[in-house]
Amino acid sequence: MTFSMLTPEFRIERDQERCIACQVCVRQCANDIHDYEADEDWVYSDHSRCVGCHRCVTLCPTGALTVRENPLDFRRNANWTATRLRDIYKQAETGGILLSGMGSDQAHPIYFDHLLLNASQVTNPSIDPLREPMELRTYIGRKPDRLEVSRGPGGLRLETQMAPQLVLETPIMFSAMSYGSISYNACLSLARAAQRSGIMYNTGEGGLHRDLYEYGSYTIAQVASGRFGVHSEYLETAAALEIKIGQGAKPGIGGHLPGEKVSADVSRTRMIPEGTDALSPAPHHDIYSIEDLSQLINALKEATDYKKPVGIKIAAVHNIAPIASGIARAGADYIAIDGLRGGTGAAPTIIRNNVGIPIELAIAAVDTRLRQEGIRNQVSLIAAGSIRNSGDVMKIVALGADAVYIGTSALVAMGCHLCQKCYTGKCNWGLATQDPYLTKRLNPEIGSRRLANLIRAWSLEIKEMLGGMGINAIESLRSNRDHLRGVGLNQGELDALGVKAAGMG
Repeated sequence: MTFSMLTPEFRIERDQERCIACQVCVRQCANDIHDYEADEDWVYSDHSRCVGCHRCVTLCPTGALTVRENPLDFRRNANWTATRLRDIYKQAETGGILLSGMGSDQAHPIYFDHLLLNASQVTNPSIDPLREPMELRTYIGRKPDRLEVSRGPGGLRLETQMAPQLVLETPIMFSAMSYGSISYNACLSLARAAQRSGIMYNTGEGGLHRDLYEYGSYTIAQVASGRFGVHSEYLETAAALEIKIGQGAKPGIGGHLPGEKVSADVSRTRMIPEGTDALSPAPHHDIYSIEDLSQLINALKEATDYKKPVGIKIAAVHNIAPIASGIARAGADYIAIDGLRGGTGAAPTIIRNNVGIPIELAIAAVDTRLRQEGIRNQVSLIAAGSIRNSGDVMKIVALGADAVYIGTSALVAMGCHLCQKCYTGKCNWGLATQDPYLTKRLNPEIGSRRLANLIRAWSLEIKEMLGGMGINAIESLRSNRDHLRGVGLNQGELDALGVKAAGMG
C-alpha cells in the first residue's frame, strides 16, 4: 500500500446507541464509505473517502450520524494554510491537475454583501405589491433606437420591425448545465420548472435530449466549441441560441466530460462514441476575431430564418467592457457574462480560484461602457456567477443587468450540498451523475416543483423590495444605481461599481 500524507477531510461520528444497523447509509453512499459487519451486526465507516455530501446524515432514520470537518490541525501559518499543504501533498502523489466542482470557495470580496438597496419613506410613497400590479416581465433581445408608429382607423400601429425577443415572466433563468455533466432527471427538472415559471433554461454545451424537445419554447440552446449535439433540428427547436465562448469558473480554457459519464443516452445526444471523453477545445476554431464571431452569429440567424435571438456567453475578465462592446457591434442580441464565482462540473482548481473578476464589477463596467457608446439598447445583459438570493438579483439589475442566470442555486434547490466533487460522477443526490442507481434519487416532478417554488419565492421577494422602493416595474430599477449605496468599500471599488457610499445623498 502506497504511503500517503493526506488525512481524511471529514470524520463520521456514529452514535452506537442510536444506530440500529439498518444499513441505509451503506446503501445510500456512492463512495462506499459505510460497510456492514454481519458477524458483529454493526456498521462502520471509512473516513478517508467521505466528501461531506451529508446524504447518510440526512437519510439516517434514527439521527445516529454526524459529519464534521477533520479536527486535525497543522501548525498555524497565515501563508501556508492547511488547504495549501493538502494541495501540494495531492499533486506530489498524483502529478496531475487538481480539479474542483462548483464555484470558487476563496474569500474574494462579495460585493453584493457590501451594497444596500434604497427604500421609500415620506416624499416617494411605497407601493403595496398585494394591492398594486408589479411588473417583472422582462424582454431579452436587441431594442430599436426609436419606435415608428402610425395612426389608422383602429388606433396606433407599430411600424418598426422588432428584433426577436425572449419573454421572461421574471428576470431569472436557469444557467447552462449540460446533459452529461448533470443527469437526465436534473435536466428534466429544469425544463419543467422553466415551463411552469414562464422563464428559460439553458442546455449547456451537451445538446438536447430527444425527450426534452417538447420544452423547446423554454430552451436556450448552446453552440460551444465542441459543437456537441448541434444540428438543424436542435437549432430550430430552441427559443434562443447561445454561442459559448467562456465561463466564469474556467475562463480561457475548454471543457472536459470524462468518458465514464458518456452513457448511451449522452452519446446519442452529443453525437459522440459512447464511453469516450468529450473534449471542447478552448477556442472555437472558426473564431479568431470579432469579425469571425459576427459571421457565426449571422450564420445562426440565417439558419433559423432570423426568428430567434442569438446571444454570446463570455467569462468576466479584466478587459470585459471593450470585449462586450465588440460583441454588441457584432450583432449579438444578448451577452451573458459569467463572473469569477460561477460554478462548474469540473475545473482546474487553480484557474477557478485565480482567474477572472466578480460579476458585480463586470456588469457595472459593461453597462457603463455600452451607455457611453450609445449602444446599450442594442444588446441585453445577463449576469451569472453565484446569484444566491433575490437581493443579489435586485442589486445586479440596479448595476445594469437585464436578467440573471442561476446554476448553483438551482442545484441546491434540487438537493445539492456543495461537496464540490461533481467531476467524480458519484453525486449522492442524483444531480452530477450518469449512474442509473444514483440518478433515480432525483424525482423530476419533485425537482421541478422545488425549482418553481424557488423562482416564485424570489419573485415575490423582488416585488416586495420594488414596492418598498416605490417602483412598480423591474425595468425602472435597471441601471438605476442611485438606488444602491456601498458599505465598507474603498473609493476605487465605489467608482468601479458606479455607486455612492452609504450616507451620501
